[in-house]
Amino acid sequence: MDPATRRRRTALFLFFLMPGLSISSWVTRTPDIRDQLGASTAQMGIVLFGLSIGSMLGVLGSGALVARFGTRPVMGVGTALIILSMVVIGGGALWSSAPLVMAGLFLFGAGMGGGEVAVNVDGAEVEQIIGRTVLPTLHGFFSLGTVVGATLGIVCTAVGFPVHWHMAAIAAVTTLTFAYALRAIPHGVGRTRAERQSGTHEPRPRPAVWKDRRLLLIGGIVLTMALAEGAANDWLPLLMVDGHDMDPALGSAVYAGFAAAMAIGRFGGGFFIDRFGRAPVVRASAISAALGLAVVIFADNAVLAGAAVLLWGLGASLGFPLALSAAGDSGPDAAARVSLVAMIGYVAFLVGPPGLGFLGDHYGLRAAMVVVLACVAVAVFLAPAVTTRTTTTAPAASGGEPSPRAERLEQPGQ
Repeated sequence: MDPATRRRRTALFLFFLMPGLSISSWVTRTPDIRDQLGASTAQMGIVLFGLSIGSMLGVLGSGALVARFGTRPVMGVGTALIILSMVVIGGGALWSSAPLVMAGLFLFGAGMGGGEVAVNVDGAEVEQIIGRTVLPTLHGFFSLGTVVGATLGIVCTAVGFPVHWHMAAIAAVTTLTFAYALRAIPHGVGRTRAERQSGTHEPRPRPAVWKDRRLLLIGGIVLTMALAEGAANDWLPLLMVDGHDMDPALGSAVYAGFAAAMAIGRFGGGFFIDRFGRAPVVRASAISAALGLAVVIFADNAVLAGAAVLLWGLGASLGFPLALSAAGDSGPDAAARVSLVAMIGYVAFLVGPPGLGFLGDHYGLRAAMVVVLACVAVAVFLAPAVTTRTTTTAPAASGGEPSPRAERLEQPGQ
């Protein structure tokens, strides 16, 4: 690997790390923020709706923005919004303003959703350049960021550190990291629209993408596994506090365990993907997540439920990055394909938080998680969609030579 590619890969690690650090800082402080706002479970669901709307708007526009400007500026603006969101959320907690917290979550969702496709398209090209599985490891750095952020959140919760100062500190750290990482990202990656404008008519890749049945099935996997991950990110501390009578610091510790399991699954997942192929790994992941969720929902023992969260985290770790990688390999115009699948996945973020909040308000959060369990079970049957057929090689993200990685990854799983 040449030095420029190595620096670029390191920068992508940081671009995944920063939103993980930020989102876990918010999640671990949700019990404190809920108390400062004086909000019910249903009202917290409405506050979280800001995150959902921002995420959906961000991911809806990101594919077109990448095609027009390339990945670098989209990643830059998205990360800047994430940094700003920490300041706004901290201000909302300080002034006990639910609308301000909701606005901060909107900014975070727009930044993360807007940058999601750009970072994954850039990561997919790095996969093509070095010929090895990269996306699960990149997503592992998101999970590593959540572990670090959750650990800090546990400490801050335990010592009663003010939420607004906590969010301000995270904003300062991510600002410095962002300034360092952006320099290593090249210009022009994923940019296709400027080239198309010189032709006599617009080509048809985007309509064809929407008609690709297999790609829609891959989107179904992302939908279910994103819901499994998002439900934990949105509700796990409150689920353990309200559903299993844990104190807030211990509830945050359980979330840290979930984040650690996600990180372990993503950092170690490359070995299993290369050995067994995508489809068996997705199937095993869905089964693991379903088992963990079932124990959390139905077991009355708080210790057992806390341990089962590790199965939940391991199971949820690989579905999203594997499906995005499969989408990028599935045909031409990788940016449009990743954008479509990511958009389908973000439906989980749009519907999940308020939906689970309203169900939790009426039936309890444990009962509300049955919906998540049912969706994850569906992924077991959708898993074959991520298999790349050896008879059809996948084009590279940049539209160049076919990807040898796609064939190599999937042969064991045929």
